[in-house]
Amino acid sequence: MRKISRITTQKKHKDRYNIFLDDGQKEQYGFSVDEAVLVEYRLHKGMEMDEATVTTLIHQDTLHKSYTLAINYLSYRMRTKKEMYDYLIKKEVDDEHITHIMEKLIAEGLLNDQQFAEAFVRTRMNTSEKGPMLIKKELMEKGVRDTLAEEAVASYTYDMQFEKAMKLAKKKFQSGKSKSYRQQLQHVQGTLMQKGFTADVVQAVAGELQDEKDDHAEWQALVKQGEKLLRKYQQKYSGNELHNKIKEALYRKGFTIDHINLFLDEQVDD
Repeated sequence: MRKISRITTQKKHKDRYNIFLDDGQKEQYGFSVDEAVLVEYRLHKGMEMDEATVTTLIHQDTLHKSYTLAINYLSYRMRTKKEMYDYLIKKEVDDEHITHIMEKLIAEGLLNDQQFAEAFVRTRMNTSEKGPMLIKKELMEKGVRDTLAEEAVASYTYDMQFEKAMKLAKKKFQSGKSKSYRQQLQHVQGTLMQKGFTADVVQAVAGELQDEKDDHAEWQALVKQGEKLLRKYQQKYSGNELHNKIKEALYRKGFTIDHINLFLDEQVDD
């Protein structure tokens, strides 16, 4: 039967200890453990160690190190169960240990997908331009069940969506003044859908923007686009052919026929 002959603190890791064993003939290094394992098993000089005990201590120390990895991973932000499981797999933690660690973290309230989803939605609402559908998609990609994700995004009310979507829409309009109103509106609607806002919110925002249409800005945009097209086409076309080329191009860009004809009458010679 071997006995613990010395316990020393590791130089680089002050919370880890080297255990030396003596079999009656010579002393040699046995294994190392974390301080938590040292305390839990009350390891001390002179304590007898059989092979089964040594194996248990090494197993517990490995488990403790893996658990510490998990705690460190949680220290940066909350995690879903799937994120934690994938992380432990990546760190090559034994399946048996993963099960134990996951159960312990859940029991301690450190892994809770419902709490994660609620906090995630609050953060996204406060710090991003994303709508509920995109946020729900992100939650499900992180492993949150569909029902939990749906419940969490329910806190993203219609009024909150509308306010955020309208703010984003107006910003997009400001950056697209050289385009026709129709083209800008289509772009804004597409952007809002991509951002995950619901169809009723996108429709309501579009309706609100109809009332804010600026005819002067629309005319300025048409003139800018028309003059650019005129410079492009007049090198190859003239007369009716030039008129038609410019008219078709401006119509595709979303300008009205009345405005297009007015521009052509003022700017393009017959």
